[in-house]
Amino acid sequence: MKIALDAMGGDFGPPNLVAGAVMALREYPQIERLHLVGDARRIEAELKKHRCGDGRVEIVHATQMVEMSDGAVESVRHKKDSSVSRAVDLVKKGEAEAIVSAGHTGAAVAATTIKLRTLPGIDRPGIAAIIPSETNVFVLIDAGANSDARAEHLLQYGIMGSVYSRHVLGYGNPCVGLMSIGGEDVKGSDLTKEVFKMLKESQLNFRGNIEGHDLFAHPVEVVVCDGFVGNVILKTCEAVGDAIFKWLKHELTKNAKRMAGAYLARNAFRAIKKKVNYEEYGGSVLLGVNGICIIAHGTSTPLAIKNALRVAAESIEHEVNPHIIEEIRRYHETTAPLEPALR
Repeated sequence: MKIALDAMGGDFGPPNLVAGAVMALREYPQIERLHLVGDARRIEAELKKHRCGDGRVEIVHATQMVEMSDGAVESVRHKKDSSVSRAVDLVKKGEAEAIVSAGHTGAAVAATTIKLRTLPGIDRPGIAAIIPSETNVFVLIDAGANSDARAEHLLQYGIMGSVYSRHVLGYGNPCVGLMSIGGEDVKGSDLTKEVFKMLKESQLNFRGNIEGHDLFAHPVEVVVCDGFVGNVILKTCEAVGDAIFKWLKHELTKNAKRMAGAYLARNAFRAIKKKVNYEEYGGSVLLGVNGICIIAHGTSTPLAIKNALRVAAESIEHEVNPHIIEEIRRYHETTAPLEPALR
């Protein structure tokens, strides 16, 4: 497996990214080549800090980096030697099979879409975020790639999310839910009503509309929504998780009796914290592009980067894209009318 890491992206730049890369190299022998793309001098300095002389590392120098204030498409057009663009170029040339970036999400989406194009039958890519519930983990798609989605885009998200859930997460027949404001099919926006009909007519295991409280009370394996709604859900879940642990810490340290109880329950608290910790999930897969792109959190720690590289390796191993192409082809064969010449 050959992976390209944008070593300049994220809030903390090379220190966290290179540290995470070193952790991944030590833990995942299946990584045959790891391209660290960015300022060669800074990357070399970080590798020396970690005493990493792993022969699988290749530094690819890039003279530019995308700032958070840069426009997504403009950054691809005007910063051709940015670390994210150079990393995507490696995938395009076949020198890498996947890219991992914790930088500007819009730039990563734009660069992969423009340079690699989308898979046959896919109009727009979608970010598939993995979110834990009490009984499972579910795919939230789209989590922020496309805020102005059309009905056919959401249908494709349902298909791609089901493929990922089945082949990577291991759910035999993943259940799909459409995010809306009511369980009845007559509720929702014009967009969700149209998508409801399309999903119902598909061969997906479609449960119907789901509401916000269903995400954790009655979880499905795939939650379909547009990128605007999905990004709000994702960031709200992250914020609520952080807030709950802060509230618990505040209340459990008020007196000695509570502190004693907290000490006895410490393993339970640690287990829950690990389950909701974004670092354990690493990054979200951008499904639908003709390559593999993992979007990591901007505040990613070395542990999160290590796990983002793991997610990239898993996507390569499970051949997600060929399965998506096959499912899209099968959908069109079963729903589209035959051409006159084929009748």
